[in-house]
Amino acid sequence: MRWAVVLVFMAVLGGAAPAWAAPAPEPLCTMKDSRIGELSGLVSDGSKLYAINDGGTKVQVFVLGRDCKVQKVLTDKTDPFDVEDLARTPDGTLWLSDTGDNQKGRLTVALLEMSPQGKVTVHRLTYPDGQHDTEALIMDKAGTPYLITKDVLGEARVYRPSGPLASPGPTNLEKVGTVKIATTDTQGGPVGSIGSVLVTGGASAADGSVVALRTYTDAYVYAAPDGDVLAALQRNPVRIPLPGEKQGEAIAFDPDGTLISGSEGVGQPLRAVRGAAALAAQSGAPAEGTTSAGANASSGSAENGAGLPVLPAAGITLAVVGLGWFGFSRLRRRARR
Repeated sequence: MRWAVVLVFMAVLGGAAPAWAAPAPEPLCTMKDSRIGELSGLVSDGSKLYAINDGGTKVQVFVLGRDCKVQKVLTDKTDPFDVEDLARTPDGTLWLSDTGDNQKGRLTVALLEMSPQGKVTVHRLTYPDGQHDTEALIMDKAGTPYLITKDVLGEARVYRPSGPLASPGPTNLEKVGTVKIATTDTQGGPVGSIGSVLVTGGASAADGSVVALRTYTDAYVYAAPDGDVLAALQRNPVRIPLPGEKQGEAIAFDPDGTLISGSEGVGQPLRAVRGAAALAAQSGAPAEGTTSAGANASSGSAENGAGLPVLPAAGITLAVVGLGWFGFSRLRRRARR
């Protein structure tokens, strides 16, 4: 019964969106360090990689070589709730997105600002419309953070602070758009086809010219020639399949435009897709109506552009029932506080 409901749910969501021609991911190195068993966020400065675990009881950023070996660990006693993503601004500041909320119970979320010297400043944030589970952070070239929610029906919401970040805050967030993701047939992830619509990570190039979102199974790369994240999310993205990742949540850009992806689990590889940024620059025309890549964003309102088809009431009911049977809230191996 359980699997029958889930199969119906996946059928209601619709078929796979076609991918642009893109190179297959190539192994870069293997994450063998047991301290990074729940890789969730990743950034690159070209020579080093910076990685974080999901969750945690203190702030930890692992500095890795291109061989995936830990060179240094930046730590702070600040106790986060559920860290999910990582970004880096040109001045070397690291931004940890403490925004996970599987149970939708947090009154505030937070951005943790880590200076190059390792000092952490907490910036608390509040949503204008209730709780959200958010696993993706994109920083624009001006240092404005954008949070993109993980939505089971494939319509992720985009938020940014309504004013300068305060410490400890909270600073109010404002909803500025949506991104719709359609199901794909890319294999991988912990929950089958439903994982192809769940946004699990975000990234931006160092110069802000390209941004990316990922799901458990695919990456969506958007050209942002003017550095405007919202304008970028209105463009037709390049969809890059990332098949076979156990629980893919990490994504980053090298300065040369190579896309790097990674999964939770000791022994999982980091993989590189070379030329990903250039593909986006060539293909990133503004979206008009339905886009073949299956993603569209709108500033201020949701448009039925290229994501999920509008679900009938029966389809929504089946989706909810299917998720109940599947036990989606048990994705995480440990309970959140």
